[in-house]
Amino acid sequence: MHRLSRRQWLAVIAAGSAAILSETPVAQADPPDSGSWGGIPGLPAIPGLPPLPGLPPPEPRFPRTAIGPGTINALPGAGTTMALTIDDGASSETVGGFIDFARRTGTRLTFFVTAYYPSWTDHRDELRPLVDSGQIQLANHTWNHPALTKLPAGAIADQLNRAKDFLWNTFGVDGAPYYRPPFGYHNDTVDQVAADCGYTVPVMWYGTLSDTSPTISEDMLLDAARQWFRAQAIVIGHANRPTVTGIFDRLLDIVRDRNLSLVTLDDVLIPPGH
Repeated sequence: MHRLSRRQWLAVIAAGSAAILSETPVAQADPPDSGSWGGIPGLPAIPGLPPLPGLPPPEPRFPRTAIGPGTINALPGAGTTMALTIDDGASSETVGGFIDFARRTGTRLTFFVTAYYPSWTDHRDELRPLVDSGQIQLANHTWNHPALTKLPAGAIADQLNRAKDFLWNTFGVDGAPYYRPPFGYHNDTVDQVAADCGYTVPVMWYGTLSDTSPTISEDMLLDAARQWFRAQAIVIGHANRPTVTGIFDRLLDIVRDRNLSLVTLDDVLIPPGH
């Protein structure tokens, strides 16, 4: 049997290595496990770390409860979830701040869009991917925020349908079946017209950031959050003044300190007909 010299063996090994390097693609590492730290199995996740660049945030899983048509002001059942719902959008700076906050932290939010405000088209490109992923949910808050109880049925329908068309044409969703009547004003007539437009669930609230005053301060916002951030609460805020953008992380600290999970309505509710 012919025996290769040491020099011949080295030549064979070198040729094989060159072939491997030139022809075999480098294996790609699996994405980090969302339940481990830095993708290292066995180490617990560290709450609040932003998702790694280029990877979508892991989709949370929560028990979902079927609801019928009619008004809701809290999340049903026992649990540790909370829905932070943000209305209007008069301030483009504030809408952008909420979007950046959501992208940075993975926070899940529901926006009740007043479609008349240009902030929603200003930030369409940043917001659309978060809507597509389900991290941010959009719902109907009418076209330009009138008191619906003071309008005839046709005008109520026009308010909701104009906003509905805007949501669909801009973000590919219509917000149904959830709507929030401006100022919380609704009655049987408003609810029936809304239902005819596809909005069978008026969404009220359990607590508020009390942020409608032009003199609102960061301390006032934090005091309201400490009062109302509770399990199963639907909390209302507004994207109308940029004051809130300076305390996002402190609001999130309250959520974490109370072991709450921020959710969208779709995360935890099964609406009528689904």
